[in-house]
Amino acid sequence: MKHQFKAKIYSIGINWAVDVPTQVTEELVREKGYIRIKGQINGFEFIQTLVPVKNKPYRLFVNLIMMKGGKTEVGKTASFTIAQNNTPIDKIYNIPPLLSKLLLHHGQEAQFEQLSPYRKKDILKYLCNLKTEETMYKNVMKVIDQLKQKESQVRIP
Repeated sequence: MKHQFKAKIYSIGINWAVDVPTQVTEELVREKGYIRIKGQINGFEFIQTLVPVKNKPYRLFVNLIMMKGGKTEVGKTASFTIAQNNTPIDKIYNIPPLLSKLLLHHGQEAQFEQLSPYRKKDILKYLCNLKTEETMYKNVMKVIDQLKQKESQVRIP
């Protein structure tokens, strides 16, 4: 279901953001407090995550790409259309074959699946942008070593 609203873009520290109306966020599914969405700002498409703010509406951070694409700026009111992003995290970034192979070889596939969706996304995003097999192998082994040590905050580099 798509939700439409208009909001004024404001600065918060070095970031730009808008507050998403509560009646919109009440209809969306939360994952550990956050809400994954896809949407449009003045017709320009984006994928983003709504961030909870204590005792205030959810916040949508507006980055430079969104500002330029939506032809807007701080202080102006923009039109937003948002919907729940139900695309599984591992579908956004495919699991590299080397990672799958080594997780299976070391018996760590279940531990990898137990990581939070956001942790897996960060790892997959990083691995998908590596250029050499040597670097890929080195970083995959870092992940596997951390999984074997049962670290809760697995991260690379």
